[in-house]
Amino acid sequence: MAAIRLLGTCIGFMIFACGMAWGQQYPAKPVRVIIVFAPGGATDIVGRIAFQKVGEQLNQQFVIDNRAGAAGTIGAAIVAKSPPDGYTLMVYSTTLLANAHLYRKLPYDPLKDFVGLTPVARLVNMLAVHPSMPVRTVKDLIALAKAHPGELNYGSAGAGSATHIAAELFKALAKVNLTHIPYKGSGPAMTDLIGGQIQLMFENVPTALPFINASKIRPLGVTSRKRASTLPTVPSIAESGVPEYEAVPYYTISVSSKVPAEVVRKLNADLDSVLKQPELTPRWAELGITPLGGSPDAAVKRNSAETETWTKVIKSAGIRAD
Repeated sequence: MAAIRLLGTCIGFMIFACGMAWGQQYPAKPVRVIIVFAPGGATDIVGRIAFQKVGEQLNQQFVIDNRAGAAGTIGAAIVAKSPPDGYTLMVYSTTLLANAHLYRKLPYDPLKDFVGLTPVARLVNMLAVHPSMPVRTVKDLIALAKAHPGELNYGSAGAGSATHIAAELFKALAKVNLTHIPYKGSGPAMTDLIGGQIQLMFENVPTALPFINASKIRPLGVTSRKRASTLPTVPSIAESGVPEYEAVPYYTISVSSKVPAEVVRKLNADLDSVLKQPELTPRWAELGITPLGGSPDAAVKRNSAETETWTKVIKSAGIRAD
């Protein structure tokens, strides 16, 4: 019996030592970073800024791979089915976790198949219209929509995306009928808004700012309770006649839940370090992004709270993606 116990102890130590070595050597090759929406949107911006710095810090390539479609479901499925070695990561909005209430069937479990590395950032979205629209305020838009029910088209990053849910919540609270045009990312949707193919959309501030400054789109309101520091003259939707309105998504990074704990801890430490780098502060501020950071446990708690929040929104607004 003593020999068996000794053997068990040795095996346990060897497994622990291998895990430690794996974590210390990681990453030994390029890492694939799945961004679940098309280039140009908030998820893409956050992921590229973070992993450019992580790559520099670790002297290793973090290869961005945009896999858009089905509100992030396509990209998430790739990560869920990837080898559990920490070489496939996912950047997404926490609204992705509520997809179980949008789709009747998913190729993964949003809460069980992934483990959060760290809460990355919080972004404010905004409601914008094409400049040809005869509206200057949120109240103007509501009046126009009520006068022409179903005739105004809004774009989103895809069915079930943060921009889609933000718009549907607005429809429910403002009691207006708008027609949804889903895209494979907010970048393509913004292109059509600028071109006048759609009349309005809810978009993240970082993506929208250049087009606002160039007078290619007109901002009407931000989705946070308070005004955004990057758009101080633009009122919140809540102060513009829809007092209960608020829709502020968080962005996070996850891996397969089967990835070794040592790798998860190392990735968390590297990401947390990057998010707190003073040299990035002006860049975050310029884009209206609030970096977060924190432990894997903080990511789990944030994801759980966000899932509850967005599930309530989805159910109350009666949103379905299929």
